[in-house]
Amino acid sequence: MAQHTPHILVVDDEEDLCEILKFNLETEGYQVDTAFSAEEALTLDLSRYDLLLLDVMMGEISGFKLASMLKKEEKTAHLPIIFLTAKDTENDMLTGFNLGADDYISKPFSIRQVQARVKAVLRRSLDKQKAKGKENNILQYKTLVLDTERIKASIDGEVVALTKKEFEILRLLLENINHVFSREEILSRVWKDEVYVLDRTIDVNITRLRKKIGEYGKNIVTRLGFGYCFEG
Repeated sequence: MAQHTPHILVVDDEEDLCEILKFNLETEGYQVDTAFSAEEALTLDLSRYDLLLLDVMMGEISGFKLASMLKKEEKTAHLPIIFLTAKDTENDMLTGFNLGADDYISKPFSIRQVQARVKAVLRRSLDKQKAKGKENNILQYKTLVLDTERIKASIDGEVVALTKKEFEILRLLLENINHVFSREEILSRVWKDEVYVLDRTIDVNITRLRKKIGEYGKNIVTRLGFGYCFEG
């Protein structure tokens, strides 16, 4: 089964350093983007990233200030952050952790050190999401959230009106990200013992579901000759 590829954003005003980090993290299998200032980073959809590497000392908006802004927004409050800094004082480290940082790396650093820290933070973040989901009956992919107890779907905190069948299809797909379900499997799990249900019924529900979940509609992919899956 294919695994979700973590998407990382490196924000640092040293362009050479950004490119070095980008190259070396991509060799580890991550998808990496760069921004050379906090202002540039704020032009991006930051909610789609799995981890941010932020330089502390940047132009008008410092890494600390950017982190503070992100932690106040619902869409980005959950984002793991690793600070990169040439300043190695206890006060700065405490400031970083008080802002909700997941780690703090002092320059100069070795690439292997950064790779190890990134791997550890991503693993902790994934474990935290899984634990939270089990605890709260929540299925979540980025800002798409399915509350299986209250039977409620939302994107960016906005409720999405789904029919019972649409909800059950989305639940099945989110519970098994990257797993391809045949139409027969979806019929047996969602429609169960109902009779006279056509394959076309599934296609119609999938089409409506894709439209309703907006940008995440593209994650529900068709595997011709096999069926459907939610691609992470």
